[in-house]
Amino acid sequence: MTGIPASPPAKRFPSLLGQILFGMATLAITLLGLLLVTFVIARIVPTDPVLSIVGERATPAQIAAIRDKLGLDLPMWQQFFIYVRDAVQGDLGNSIRTGQSVTSEIARYFPATLELATLGTIFGTLVGVPAGVLAATRPGSIADQIVRVVGLMGYSMPVFWLGLIGLLVFYGQLDWVAGPGRLDPTYDMMMEFTLTSYTGMILIDAALNGAWDVFANAVSHIILPAGLLGYVSMAYISRMTRSFMMNELGQEYITTARVKGMPEWRVIWVHAMKNVLVPLITVIALSYAYLLEGSVLTETIFAWPGLGSYITDALFANDMPAVLGGTVVVGVVFVTLNMASDILYRLVDPRARA
Repeated sequence: MTGIPASPPAKRFPSLLGQILFGMATLAITLLGLLLVTFVIARIVPTDPVLSIVGERATPAQIAAIRDKLGLDLPMWQQFFIYVRDAVQGDLGNSIRTGQSVTSEIARYFPATLELATLGTIFGTLVGVPAGVLAATRPGSIADQIVRVVGLMGYSMPVFWLGLIGLLVFYGQLDWVAGPGRLDPTYDMMMEFTLTSYTGMILIDAALNGAWDVFANAVSHIILPAGLLGYVSMAYISRMTRSFMMNELGQEYITTARVKGMPEWRVIWVHAMKNVLVPLITVIALSYAYLLEGSVLTETIFAWPGLGSYITDALFANDMPAVLGGTVVVGVVFVTLNMASDILYRLVDPRARA
């Protein structure tokens, strides 16, 4: 047998394991820095969280008791150390507004954001990648111009404006979709009191319960906000796909493949896409992270009870434990997705493992 033997898995595994350990160390350092900055900002803002709890008519003794209970009399470094210690153990403190555990509240809100962002990313990828390839393979054509204009509109128009226009047209005028919220009130009560919640994502839970009327109602509610986020994601993905593909189609191996008579679809979707896929993984992962952390305005416009709405409400109420907890979760998601895309990048491209 001739040819270069493949590298044994035993030699590649330590390298990949090292990348994972390095990524986890980076994750910890990044989160610590993010937490430090957010914590300091939360402590130096000219508002008193104690007054948010006891009210302005509280006596000095009541204010002092709450301040002592929350540990606000301790030096800032000591407060930060205690917060990090508790956060590592999964305790993000209690919300000032509700008095409930921030960890449990985030666990209740986050699935709504995850469901919305996941559908938006799926839509953006399924439409954005073929659109980018179409534009790259026909540069200067009408199809290319349409893809570029549609992408530019999604990239530059404010999300809240697109959301309001979408509600006005598709809900207010055409009545094609349901209004704000995740479910109509009747189905919301059914979901809360009679159906079993497995994941907190209504589409999946309704399907697992066999409640297809609830599922259909959830689809009619989510299709507009998910389509809006998907459009924004599609604009970014199609633009990057077009750029990557045009660069790849100019390579010598593509010219050689065409000269040898290889079918054009195989040149594009097998050989060129194999190399385009590598940077595209990072683009899709970043787009997903952006939708997870940047869907605040979308959730506000559509009254979507997700993490973005939770953090926004906490900010207006000066509920700093909730703000800090939400920030930590957003940071974990963003850095984890970056690390996952980097690992996937190395699995797809053997050259990156060298």
